[in-house]
Amino acid sequence: MLTFEEKMEIFDAFPELTKKEVSLGRVNYQYEDSVIDKKNVVYHLHPNGNGFVYAGQIHGVKTDEKGMVNIRNYSAPELREIVTAAIDSMSPQEDPEEMTMEEWVNPNDQILVIMKEGESWNVYAGLDLEGTFNSYPEATDFLDKEGFTRA
Repeated sequence: MLTFEEKMEIFDAFPELTKKEVSLGRVNYQYEDSVIDKKNVVYHLHPNGNGFVYAGQIHGVKTDEKGMVNIRNYSAPELREIVTAAIDSMSPQEDPEEMTMEEWVNPNDQILVIMKEGESWNVYAGLDLEGTFNSYPEATDFLDKEGFTRA
């Protein structure tokens, strides 16, 4: 398990986060440019190493009822990955109606591409059509269920 100081060093490396000291020696890291009603990316990081990251907008991450995931036993790469995903999920997103192509990847490094073609959203594996959907949310739901995440 990483120490409190090691975790803070990782979080301090994100220039978009602002460190806020709270009670009992705990620390929050906030993303001031958040487009959702949440600003805390890291919540109540405690000197004993326990703490939470907001993952309520990240597909495929199991969270508590507040959208938080406990990071007590996360490794350094896992922490960097979830904090990056949390910031991305709280950042302004491209309007899917204006987007023309987006890559998604699975844990086996397979890549699928969503493309808007006419009024449909098509998912391709290379040149092969994997599926056609009526909306962007339908296409991303399919990819999420298949174990893919945005690249």
